[in-house]
Amino acid sequence: MSGFSEDMPFFDEPNARPTAAPSGIAARAMAARSGQNSAPDYLKGLNPEQRLAVETTEGPVLVLAGAGTGKTRVLTTRIAHILATGKTFPSQILAVTFTNKAAREMKQRIGHLIGEGSVEGMPWLGTFHSIGVKLLRRHAELAGLKSDFTILDTDDVVRLIKQLIQAEGLDDKRWPAKQFAQMIDGWKNKGLGPADIPEGDARSFANGKGRELYKAYQERLQTLNACDFGDLLCHPIRIFRAYPDVLKDYHKRFKYILVDEYQDTNTAQYMWLRLLAQPHV
Repeated sequence: MSGFSEDMPFFDEPNARPTAAPSGIAARAMAARSGQNSAPDYLKGLNPEQRLAVETTEGPVLVLAGAGTGKTRVLTTRIAHILATGKTFPSQILAVTFTNKAAREMKQRIGHLIGEGSVEGMPWLGTFHSIGVKLLRRHAELAGLKSDFTILDTDDVVRLIKQLIQAEGLDDKRWPAKQFAQMIDGWKNKGLGPADIPEGDARSFANGKGRELYKAYQERLQTLNACDFGDLLCHPIRIFRAYPDVLKDYHKRFKYILVDEYQDTNTAQYMWLRLLAQPHV
């Protein structure tokens, strides 16, 4: 985060005299209300609490509100405010959401508020997986991959697992590949590799061969220079943990990190965000 103080006084009026800055959330909300008429266009229409969240640009901010109350509007307006006030460059903002549709809407809203040019300079606005792909292609060799790796869809994953189950001499009717694909997806959503899964989980599939099959699956992916959707977060997490210098580069790069629908993050997404946000929390 930048080091500007949000309570820095300005003496633009004749004979202005310094006064004590308001303190506390209630006082700051009142200040936001009183300044509504002189606000930039992108701030107009926000209620005092929304405007307070938008204009609080230093330190962690969590917006708690019900569905349809404008949380995403606050997030996009906050990005617009950060850029309009020159607190950082567009390329230094990491803004994450869950779906491609939501990412497109965020870009459109920001562009509408402060101009399309600002959004075009935001390469790190996207879904968890799209940003994960970008990170992994930059550091693929650290995950045992090449930068042109392919991403398997669900059907590809099921076919690959079925081959592995059959290669083990197991009955793929009794031990369906689709079921094991769902188990792997669940483990990866928790940030768990083959060595990390609980023993009970490992023994619950294929006569106790769950861990071995998971390990064989990951090895086959590496041989194929491929990954699944879970790897798009799990690989960067492992890279960040194993190579602190790589993580430090992203700490320097990202001055602001904003997450839409943060309450929906799973364990792996939280771990990924936590690693990237360490200097700011």
